[in-house]
Order: sequence, then structure tokens, then C-alpha cells
Amino acid sequence: MGVFKYSPVDFVFILCGLVFLLLDIGLDIWAAVVFYQEKAYWSLGILLLLLIGSSILVQAYSWLWYSYEEFKRQTKVENCLSPSQLRLLHVFQLGIYFRHAGVVEISLCNSYSEVDDPEGTAVFLSHDLSMLRLIETFSESAPQLVLMLTIIMQRGELDPVTVLKALGSASAIAFSVTMYHRSLRSFLPDKQKQQMISSLVYFLWNLFLITSRLTALALFASVLPCFIFSHFLCSWMVLFFFVWRAKTEFMDSACGEWLYRATVGLIWYFDWLNVVEGRTRYRTLLYHGYILVDISFLCGLWCWKMSTEPPYFEIPPLYAVITAVSVVGVYILGLFFKMIYYKYSHPSLAKEELKGDTAEKSRVGQGPTRTPFPEDETDFPISSLEDLDVEKEITYRSWPSPPAPVTKRCNKRMKKLAENFYA
Repeated sequence: MGVFKYSPVDFVFILCGLVFLLLDIGLDIWAAVVFYQEKAYWSLGILLLLLIGSSILVQAYSWLWYSYEEFKRQTKVENCLSPSQLRLLHVFQLGIYFRHAGVVEISLCNSYSEVDDPEGTAVFLSHDLSMLRLIETFSESAPQLVLMLTIIMQRGELDPVTVLKALGSASAIAFSVTMYHRSLRSFLPDKQKQQMISSLVYFLWNLFLITSRLTALALFASVLPCFIFSHFLCSWMVLFFFVWRAKTEFMDSACGEWLYRATVGLIWYFDWLNVVEGRTRYRTLLYHGYILVDISFLCGLWCWKMSTEPPYFEIPPLYAVITAVSVVGVYILGLFFKMIYYKYSHPSLAKEELKGDTAEKSRVGQGPTRTPFPEDETDFPISSLEDLDVEKEITYRSWPSPPAPVTKRCNKRMKKLAENFYA
């Protein structure tokens, strides 16, 4: 099994993630204030619902993972709090920010210290953080981007607040997807041989697929805003059923596993995520076929409504057709990039070949095992059993004791996702 190493590039990604998080919070507050001033109470209500719901979901995962680890806290930032205080922070929706602070702290220590991190604590914590950011992306940033695009289409003009918020949400989605892929790559035994082009292609096909999906939903919501909730509920129930049939094993408790399956159904509403081991080719084809048909239906319905009953402004029928076809074409382009990734950049490995083992231990600096007293011969005369006992005691006292075994921590949750993706 390989040893995890925390690189300076990973530290840069963590800092960028914290910057994007703070920027997104500022844009959320700004958008809420503008909606209130404009008396756009429906938009304000939806925005607050997305913000509160996503925050509760992410804090629930953070708290469950702390409880699974028996509240083992590895950083000074986390150790300054007792389990009860940590619970209170999660109740006030602040637990995820302490996770960020803890990862930044231990990352700084690893960057400016010559001592390596033998337990892989920085990588362990960053894995959890990347998964939490991915959940937050598809429960907050993606729906927010649909909301902002819907507002832009309904108004027929580019409002600075909605445009900035849309760009912020798109940046958060792109960054979270890239950070998640880097976390999966850390389990590859030859990660250093995996060039950045693989992450770039991974980013591109996700960008095209997600952008097309969100644009189709925004087009549909701009002409039939009330039916977008029915569309989401019906689609989520179908996707949740398939997640349940897949019999996922991600969380350490029954309630946590049902929460995870519901979350995967939400993620699948926007993008594909491997959640089971083995060959998922047919599942992936079925999923993308379903989403492609759904996108075509949503774009076709928008095109028909804009041609017959334009709600707010009129556009030429030819432009409406071009827009609808372009959205579907972008999704097909994303599928093309995905095939390129799996053809040239995706390593297929067995589970045993991936790095990380929860029971993996090593002795640092220990050489080959040496037997002080061979059974077949001795280099000195022994007159009695008492002399042998004395010699053994002297030898064992003078022989240097071996170093204590060092446990290399492995994030079994992210390792499970890496097995689903690579194995």
C-alpha cells in the first residue's frame, strides 16, 4: 500500500476553496438584500430555502462523520472544543467552517515544516472537506445557478447582482468538481504519473454536462416556474429508487445511509456520481440517456412556449430553435469529452492496487528482523540454563527497541468512492 503525501498544490486548492467559500457567502448576502429591496419575495424565499437547506444537510454530514470517528480531533482548532461545544457549533451551522480552519492549519504546518506527516492527517481531513464541498455544490450552488439564470431570462436583461451570483455559483461548481477529482486521484499508486490533463478533461466534460443540464432547467423554469418543483420531485423520486436498488454502503449507520441515498438522488438530478463498485457502463448509459431525453423535452417545451405564448418578451422562432438545439448539443459534447477521458486518461485498477488501508501500519526506520539467539548454534559456550537466561537478559537490554508502529490514516469514505470510480 502507498503512503499519502500532501503536496503544495493541494494546499493551494484548499486556500482557493476557502476564498470561494467566503466569496459565495458574501454574494449570497448581497443577493438576499437586493431581492428584499426589489420586493422579489418569491426569489428571496427560494434563495433562503436553498441556503438553509444546504447548510443543514452539510452540517449533518459533518456531525455524523465526527461521531463515526468518536470525535477524534486532529488539529489545534478542533481540539479547543469539547464534543458538546462541537455539537453546538453544528447546530448554529458553523461546524464546516471549523473543518476548513483545521485543514488550513495542518496544511500550513506541513508546508512550512520539514517534518513529514506520517499519519496522513492533512490528506484525511481534506478528503472529507472535498466531499462536503461536493454535497454543498449540488444542494446549493447548482440550484442557485438555475434560479439566477431563470431570473435573467424572465427579465430579459443582465442585472449585475444576478450575473455575479451566477458566475460565483458556476465557479463554485467547477472548483468543487475539480477538488473532488484530485481527492480521488490521491488514491492512485502512480499519482505523480497522472498529468494535469486528466483533471482538465474531467473538468471539461463535467462542465459541459452540468452547464447544459442547468441551462435546460432554467429555460423550463422561465416559462413554467410552478412546474419546476414538480419536475424535480418526480425526477428525484425515480433517481432515489435506483440509488436504493443499488444498495450503497457509504455511511456507518442506517439513518446516515438513507440520508446519503437521498443526497445521491439530488446529485443525480444534476450530474452523475459513481456510488457502487464494479462495471457501471450500463448504469451510466441508462442515466445519460434519461437525462438527454429530459433535456431535449425541457428545451423543446421552452421553444414551443416562446414561439406560441412568450411570457415576458418575444424572440424570433429561429433563435429559440437554435438555443434549444445548442443546449442539447453542449450535453452531447460533454459526453464526447467523457468518452475521451475514459479512453485515454482513466486508469482501471483493482481494489487492492489503490492506496490506503485503514489497518495499514509500518515501522519507520526499522531494518530487517534480527534473531538475537538462533536455535541451531551459538557463538559462545553455555554451561547451564542459568547462563543462557543471563545472556538473554543482557542482550535484550542492550538491543535498541524498535520504533513504535505508525498508523497511516485512510479516509474509508473517499476510498470507497475511489474504488467505485477506478476499480
